[in-house]
Amino acid sequence: MARHKVEIVNVNTANIKVLKNEEMVELFKKYQKGDELAKEELINGNLKLVLSILKKYNNRTDNMDDLFQVGCIGLIKAIDNFDLSFDVKFSTYACPMILGEVKRFLRDNSSVRVARSIKDTAYRILKEKEELTKKLGYEPSTKMLSEKLNIKEIDIASSLDALKDTISMYEPIYNDGGDTIYLVDQLEDKKSEQAKMENKMMLKEAIEHLKEREKYIIVERYFVGRTQMELASEIGISQAQISRLEKSGLDNIKKMIL
Repeated sequence: MARHKVEIVNVNTANIKVLKNEEMVELFKKYQKGDELAKEELINGNLKLVLSILKKYNNRTDNMDDLFQVGCIGLIKAIDNFDLSFDVKFSTYACPMILGEVKRFLRDNSSVRVARSIKDTAYRILKEKEELTKKLGYEPSTKMLSEKLNIKEIDIASSLDALKDTISMYEPIYNDGGDTIYLVDQLEDKKSEQAKMENKMMLKEAIEHLKEREKYIIVERYFVGRTQMELASEIGISQAQISRLEKSGLDNIKKMIL
């Protein structure tokens, strides 16, 4: 069933501007130099991202205006914390933050709250169901899932009922014309999205503290994908020296992080 357009009071959702990638990059450069007007443009140019995420909640609540405000808070947090050096699209970075704010609001304001353990069980079931469907070529029965996960059939049914909005692990949440973001991308793994981002920021800071030559070699090798031979030819030293500098850089990163 097709989802209807999200209606927000005093917001003409049909005429919201969508920024091109080049415009986004320039605005982030300006904002990170202290230009508050650039921040306003970034917010207004990414409201469609908030609306796209709210579509999956369109039939669940009458408080769409409230959800829009909450989604905008997540958007602002994403803009404040985004760094162009993360090497990901802004939409990919922002979606978990927007979705997290919306889910937190719904959880905290819901009269019926589902236990975290039930949600975790439901996501395990969905993940296993998707994997078995790929492997078998058809959807597994509840009995098959029960045997595979060692969970009673009735518990499988009740856990899935707790996630009434979930259709598939691979339900598209957002597409900006490039990368599609799916529900599975937002599910919590062993490390939370926040922990992953913190690790990324720690790595970035550690690389910044390397000696210039070590930093250049690490960035070119692991972020650009160049070979040791290519770097040796460019810099004018042997491949063995490149290898030693690379190892030294990696060792120093480990020391700073650990």
